Amino acid sequence: MNAVVSLEVSAVAQSSVPLEIRPFDGPLGAELVGLDLHRPLDRHALQAIHAAHLEHHVLVFRDQRISPQQQVDFSRLFGPLQIHVLRNFQLAGTPEVLVVSNVVADGKPIGLGDAGHFWHSDLSYKDKPSLGSLLHAQELPAEGGDTLFANMHLAFDTLPAALREAVRGRQAEHSYLKQYAALQKRSPWRPNLTQAQIDEVKAVVHPVVRTHPETGRQAVFVSEHFTTRIVGLPRDESDALLAELFAHSVRPGHIYRHRWQPHDMVFWDNRSLMHLAAGCPADQRRTLYRTTIEGDVPY
Repeated sequence: MNAVVSLEVSAVAQSSVPLEIRPFDGPLGAELVGLDLHRPLDRHALQAIHAAHLEHHVLVFRDQRISPQQQVDFSRLFGPLQIHVLRNFQLAGTPEVLVVSNVVADGKPIGLGDAGHFWHSDLSYKDKPSLGSLLHAQELPAEGGDTLFANMHLAFDTLPAALREAVRGRQAEHSYLKQYAALQKRSPWRPNLTQAQIDEVKAVVHPVVRTHPETGRQAVFVSEHFTTRIVGLPRDESDALLAELFAHSVRPGHIYRHRWQPHDMVFWDNRSLMHLAAGCPADQRRTLYRTTIEGDVPY
């Protein structure tokens, strides 16, 4: 049975709202119960959410029947928002929202249908990768559609001594383009990038092991989706080392599998985790709205 931590949060409407944090029986994640995002949040509520986010890395808010603008407003409480390079999948009227969807309407996709096909941390290919992302369920398949999260702090803590020594002080290159051609082969809907878009996602270099700027915990910070090479190593050595890191990071003991329920909103820490979309049958409709909060330069 999940443990329950009860907090009394003073609501803006002058009443006391019990906020329960129910950690999952696993390596990460918790459900927040008693939160209504239709209502403004005061400082105490935000502090409780922030603390739970740092401790559990993934927070699940059930049955949040909110508008896209309300999602944007809530997301902005934690920092400025980042706009995805594929602007054709922005939600009309709300450019901060990326539509993640396999739905095709009038012969065109309404969203990015293959988002999350490879393990990754959102926007690690930017100078300032994402602090966190929020994904709000709009339409869910009857079968499949789960999202997996891997605890990269735990991945670092359990690194074998030789592997830990091999990555000490190392830097890695991240590029949005690494898997782009492979994804285009899988999906006819993924568009060609313009030169302006390519210029917007120039490769960057980050530490292989980053330090969380708020908790001080270290985390492995490479992914199969965006990490191209270990700087300063021959290609064969770099590929072998990255393969070891990728395999170690997603061991079953590091993973929480989120099985979506209607109107779930999930808020995760990209500084602490990688995630993966497990996929669903092609005839099953799946649409979610994503907002992404800007982080800082990894160190």
